[in-house]
Amino acid sequence: MDIALFSPSSLFPDEDDTSSHNEKTEAQQSYEERRHEFPGMELFIREFSFHQLNANLLWPGTFAFAEFLVQHRSWIEGRRCIELGSGTGALAIYLRKSFCLDITTSDYDDQEIEENVAHNCRANGIIPVLPHIKHTWGATFPITDPDWDLIIASDILLYVKQYTNLIKTLSFLLKSYKPKDNKAVKRMEIEQNGEAGVGFPQPVFLMSWRRRIGKEDESLFFTGCENVGLEVKHIGSRVYCIKPRHATVSGDNI
Repeated sequence: MDIALFSPSSLFPDEDDTSSHNEKTEAQQSYEERRHEFPGMELFIREFSFHQLNANLLWPGTFAFAEFLVQHRSWIEGRRCIELGSGTGALAIYLRKSFCLDITTSDYDDQEIEENVAHNCRANGIIPVLPHIKHTWGATFPITDPDWDLIIASDILLYVKQYTNLIKTLSFLLKSYKPKDNKAVKRMEIEQNGEAGVGFPQPVFLMSWRRRIGKEDESLFFTGCENVGLEVKHIGSRVYCIKPRHATVSGDNI
């Protein structure tokens, strides 16, 4: 894996006697450029050397989830998608390049995150860059009529204290969904426990993670989802489908 370290602060000369310069250099980010292998392609991703919100690195769940979605590509093709906790934007970039997926990135209300996602889009040939929404979980969502019928995320359950805020955002996106141009999602099949079940809900949240969290924390998140009227189903290796209890389905309920 190739790594190159870049620090914007190196562009400024040493002026220790200037407090304004010190404040400026302390505010500068440093980055690491890495090549990452995704199924069928290599992406060049710039990552923060450090970020207080953990938006700096690609976590194991990103690659595992990418492989899972490749194996179930019919679940996402033709969908309008938003990713929560996009971080570097790598998964969204991969899905756009692999499936021409209509996808929007989203993360904490932080300008550096948005700019880094845009940088990574351009570095991997996505121009114009993917649309991005700055949103802090639990805050009022900047779009009142969300029309994403697929929401995805990977490795976002690290901070237990944020579960309530995450569930609030997720509940809004799922329950306030309004189809774009009234286009119906095509009939799909899912496989669960070796048996085919028909119908894929719209809207739906697909989530995967590989970072270890305790069973109590896991249960806390899923119970919180159920308490606000969401239904949780395990559909694969640490992949979960979360939908409103009365979601529109093309076929029978899953």
